[in-house]
Amino acid sequence: MKATAPRRIELLAPARNADIAIEAIKHGADAVYMGAQSFGARAAAGNSIDDIARVVDFAHQFGARVYITVNTIIYDRELHDVEQMIASLYRVGVDALIVQDMGILRMDIPPIELHASTQCDIRTPEKAQFLEAVGFSQLVLARELSIDEISAITGAVKVPVECFVHGALCVSYSGRCQASELLRSRSANRGECAQICRLPYDLTDARGNILLHDKHLLSLRDFNQSDRLTEMLAAGVSSLKIEGRLKDAGYVKNVVAYYRRAVDRVIADSNGSLVRASQGVSELTFKPDVSKSFNRSFTHYFFDRRRHDATEKMASIDTPKSLGEEFGVVDSQRGAAITVKSSSMAANGDGFSFFGSDGKYIGFRANKVEGNRIFPLGRIALPRGTKLYRTFDKAFDDALMRDSASRHIDIDITLSYRNDTLSLEVAEIEGMKATVASSVADIAVALTPQGERQRSVLTKLGNTIFRARRVATLDGLFIPSSLLTQLRRDAIEALLRAKRAAYRFGYRKSENANAAYPTTVLVSSDNVANRLAGDFYRSHGVTAIEPAIELRQPAQGEERAVMHTRYCLRRQLGACLLTPSGNKLPRELYLRSGNIELRVECTCSDCGMKLYATRNK
Repeated sequence: MKATAPRRIELLAPARNADIAIEAIKHGADAVYMGAQSFGARAAAGNSIDDIARVVDFAHQFGARVYITVNTIIYDRELHDVEQMIASLYRVGVDALIVQDMGILRMDIPPIELHASTQCDIRTPEKAQFLEAVGFSQLVLARELSIDEISAITGAVKVPVECFVHGALCVSYSGRCQASELLRSRSANRGECAQICRLPYDLTDARGNILLHDKHLLSLRDFNQSDRLTEMLAAGVSSLKIEGRLKDAGYVKNVVAYYRRAVDRVIADSNGSLVRASQGVSELTFKPDVSKSFNRSFTHYFFDRRRHDATEKMASIDTPKSLGEEFGVVDSQRGAAITVKSSSMAANGDGFSFFGSDGKYIGFRANKVEGNRIFPLGRIALPRGTKLYRTFDKAFDDALMRDSASRHIDIDITLSYRNDTLSLEVAEIEGMKATVASSVADIAVALTPQGERQRSVLTKLGNTIFRARRVATLDGLFIPSSLLTQLRRDAIEALLRAKRAAYRFGYRKSENANAAYPTTVLVSSDNVANRLAGDFYRSHGVTAIEPAIELRQPAQGEERAVMHTRYCLRRQLGACLLTPSGNKLPRELYLRSGNIELRVECTCSDCGMKLYATRNK
């Protein structure tokens, strides 16, 4: 029986810019995703073609891949510009584009590999099968899915499936949120999300009576699946994606390094059924810890079996800011000195936070630390028993600010001499090798052992990506160091050339013209914004298309569903309508923040929630 090839597992990291992308690879990423100069769903994270080319050159040395987000919706007047940009990205060796606008599939572009963005809202096997059939090589699933739903999708397709494992969560199904556009004229699907979900809201009844005041009722905690990786990979996931294209370098370094270690443990326990998607070993100067980077506390979201009693809270309703790590409990305060019970040590410059008696989130900086006593910068009063969080660990941050990782590929070096020819072979552990030779007559027999001197010269690889594992020398022959140095340089350059020549690109898959889209009617939240996208859908059986909301705003006074979410506010607050506690809250609920009013509709049939807004409000 034919043996099944091991499945390649990819750790995919975000990058705001080229420098962060390179750091992500150094810290262990198998691939990075970043924006081009425009048309990426994070408008503030664009990059020039030259910078992207620099990332490609660095990444491909390790077999790591570079994906570019072209995942906004596109207007007709922009189609030519997108075509030109994609051609430029192809020329510099980008591995794939992450897209949501199906108009791209009707453009005149090179055969670059295409990945379906999470904005495509892939929640069902049928949607996944369609996108595979029309030529997508990798599918990014919706973040709301359970392990069983993920498994059903991976079992229905042959292309790799990509799932988020860490970072901020959108409360709405990705790509289907119209709140920012309708309420602030800033389109989330154009990379300009106004983060309506992070605002403080009053929860009211239909008469305007306030049930909860000034709470961040739509602000979800951050995703953390680091303890669910075994289940995810067993369910067929092949690409593990970290969210955060607006995050700084320290965040990316720490989170990537943390997940690199976690993923490697799962791969090591797979008995060879899983392999890493790129080469190289990352050596760190710090111990990664995701609790020390920005986080709103963590959730598994819907990965585990959903419960109506919501034993695991999904939202961080008291603050949308970072909670960091739990640090300790205040024991006493005398004057400016706060004595804390903690198993950790604080340091001058650390940042802390706590919740006051009124529930408000308050932060302060440690001006001085003496043992377990913290002297805040500024006046602050902390009652005994107050729980402290450390939001900024200065020593940890200082470590990340430095050159905190290096990545290398192990090679074996073999020196040989035969028929007046001195040869040097350099071979990677995984098979790629190169040999250079020099004609040298009458090499002298050495009077003293030469192995250590030869080894010293041949292993001087400090300015390369390689590290010597084994070195075979010619102990009995005297070979000038200058000749050994030249051979080493030539061999390493030959190996790099061979790696570049052997690098395998993926290409766009063919489109099955007979594939039928799962529905025949598209609404505005399906985000059709140009004629090519319309042509694409109609060619696959769609008969009615409502334009994207960016093209056709609702009429004044018209109510529109602006968010559809699997998160349910009632379940978060312990008042699910399917439980006896459902009567804790009235049936009609509203969220109000400034001039924003959202009507809450719990859709019990699919255990979700819709939020409605009226344009003139």
